[in-house]
Amino acid sequence: MGTQRYGSSPSVSDAEADAAREALVRVIAARGALTDPAWRTAFAEVPRHLFVPFFYVHGVRGYERLRGEDPDPERRSRWLRGVYTDEALATRLKDGELVSSSSQPSLMALMLDALGVEDGHTVLEIGTGPGYNAALLAHRLGDPAVTTVDLDPEITDAARGHLAAAGRHPTVVTGDGARGCPARAPYDRIIGTCTLPSVPRSWPEQCRPGARIIAPLATGLVSLRVRGTAHGPRAEGHFLHTPAYFVPLRGAHPVGDSLPYLGALPRRVAGDDLFRFLLTLSAGALDPHEALSLWEREGRPQRERYGVTVGRGRQWAWLDDPQGPYTWPLAAG
Repeated sequence: MGTQRYGSSPSVSDAEADAAREALVRVIAARGALTDPAWRTAFAEVPRHLFVPFFYVHGVRGYERLRGEDPDPERRSRWLRGVYTDEALATRLKDGELVSSSSQPSLMALMLDALGVEDGHTVLEIGTGPGYNAALLAHRLGDPAVTTVDLDPEITDAARGHLAAAGRHPTVVTGDGARGCPARAPYDRIIGTCTLPSVPRSWPEQCRPGARIIAPLATGLVSLRVRGTAHGPRAEGHFLHTPAYFVPLRGAHPVGDSLPYLGALPRRVAGDDLFRFLLTLSAGALDPHEALSLWEREGRPQRERYGVTVGRGRQWAWLDDPQGPYTWPLAAG
């Protein structure tokens, strides 16, 4: 075993970790992400295994924990392979429920590409998780430019340790992500890594004009541009093409898979990902049969045709046009 450059488990050599990370970068690039060379360098140089010293997988008897310090070499090998597989990893459970994870790397790369950061930008991340995404942002922009927030002090404490082990020191704040972090505002970019029922109003309010917000909403990723108006900031934009499933923002009503109306709908649409996206996005605002009629009439619209507008005191989702015939309210942010 080689000398430990990263301060990780003594059972993981530099050569093993480097080779696994290089292979992961090739997989992510092959899936169409990492179009910006700066992000490719960040993924190539930030060691994910420092941020996931253990994770949980489904076993025959429930969850099984794999860790880098396991005395069994086969289990250590499974841990390292898992860390550098292009998959989301469950990193924290509470009462059998997933409360934190390390997101799928190719999805992280897609979101970071879409964020469109430039040198000198400041970024607020909502949902620290194990700290890996914050480390990638800090690698790209520098530690002082990055603020990351999570509600759970155990999560933020662990993330600080992981970040320090990787030589990164962005600002890690324990707090309610729905409130942003006004003390460090204004921001040029906000990125959410937890599913939202709506966009918190505080986020656009803490942005500079021209800022961009990328966040999971329903089962998609919305990309919003922020501009100033006489009535305060307004954020508006379309969804990206990709599906996205994240741990819900803590304290918010969960969205996504818990759709009670599916049993009353035709079987041919109940399992359709694009219809489930519309049904989730419009839950509580559109009758499910009304949503089905819209979906069929408009030719099974892709995610990119939908969008969200966040204005003063209200926000709404829409198909094709924020002032068009197909709009519905979202919960107040």
